[in-house]
Amino acid sequence: MIGQIRGILIEKKPPEILVDVSGITYEIQVPMSTLYQLPEVGQELALHTHFVVRDDAQLLYGFFDAKDKAMFRSLIRINGVGPKMALAILSGMEVDEFVRVIRNNDVSTMVNMPGIGKKTAERLIMEMRDRLSEWEATEGSAFISGTEGLALPIKAFSKDAEMALISLGYKPQQAARAIAQVLKENLEITDSEELIRLSLKGMV
Repeated sequence: MIGQIRGILIEKKPPEILVDVSGITYEIQVPMSTLYQLPEVGQELALHTHFVVRDDAQLLYGFFDAKDKAMFRSLIRINGVGPKMALAILSGMEVDEFVRVIRNNDVSTMVNMPGIGKKTAERLIMEMRDRLSEWEATEGSAFISGTEGLALPIKAFSKDAEMALISLGYKPQQAARAIAQVLKENLEITDSEELIRLSLKGMV
């Protein structure tokens, strides 16, 4: 089991990052909540990790905070919630906000997440209520705490943001619409991470 990883961040391609650990490069899937806290490429980082072994793949998921990892593990224990859906949930809202959604029985917010219909949302909320104590046990712990030439970069980073949203389970039309709306209202955005964050916020 790979429980933690420390190395040099060499690439960010949401929701996947590449981390070099003593010459070995690990592909790690991370929620957007973790991506926003990562250092710049070329700098050292450390993450809590969850390792998944399937018949067709071995997957590594990374989390900046221990509480996010605990919530991820609680989510994937629920029938019908796999790692991809759990990652999408933790990308669409912070863990504290997700806890509020569960406690308030907020089905309408939950169904805005990709791949979650009303019945799934109701079942997820009901089952997660019993698992909140598990998350709360780790709540306090954290592992570490000019305009010229702008047209082409905007196209490049907006495309990266769109692909990231699609990989989280949103339909291409949803992703494109959300990104267009954010860019229209926030002309100062110049990177994909901020664009992803605001697009996710607008879709919840």
